[in-house]
Amino acid sequence: MTGINLYFVRHGQTQLNHYHRIQGWSDTDLTEKGVQDAVIAANHLSQITFDQAYSSDTKRASRTARIILEANPAPLSEPVQKPALREENFGYFEGNDTGQTWSIVGGPHGCYSYPELIETFGIEKTRDLIAAADPYGEAENDQQFWARLQPGLDEIVANAQPGQNILVVAHGTLIKSIVSQFSDFDIAASILNGSVTKLNYQDGTFTVVYYNQKEN
Repeated sequence: MTGINLYFVRHGQTQLNHYHRIQGWSDTDLTEKGVQDAVIAANHLSQITFDQAYSSDTKRASRTARIILEANPAPLSEPVQKPALREENFGYFEGNDTGQTWSIVGGPHGCYSYPELIETFGIEKTRDLIAAADPYGEAENDQQFWARLQPGLDEIVANAQPGQNILVVAHGTLIKSIVSQFSDFDIAASILNGSVTKLNYQDGTFTVVYYNQKEN
């Protein structure tokens, strides 16, 4: 398949991931396991020479990207950090216990976990439910999320040439959202820290080649 190859990696485990807390625009560093997640991703991708590399502007994503690039034959050492690649903004629920959050958001609809919400409503409507449940009105709804993300994706592919390999280190819900938008892959299950999702961009179309792959 020709076109532009985009390798999306979810950052390694963070402190808030470890404690099962919501983490969107809030930021914590990688745990020891998170560093190993990044090393596993680096090994998975070590035979692919990256022509460009991007990450969100969070420490967890940029550090994961640097670990991957250290093991890559490309001469790149730092990712271009893009705010457009940030995780969904969960507003009031940032840092909150995940179980409690999904009970607050999904409980009135008979859903008590994030996978249940996605299976019932899809990730787009789930984002709107989170925004509607935020008493401060600061969580992103689906329209706001894509209004931020899509221009960032468009800029990445506009700056690339056919046949190039692009590293994009980002976040779990963001990668799930992209996969949901451009494929019929089942995204209800958890996306693994350090997992790789490959997309191909050709003739104005994104195609998901594989999703949520991680080597041991």
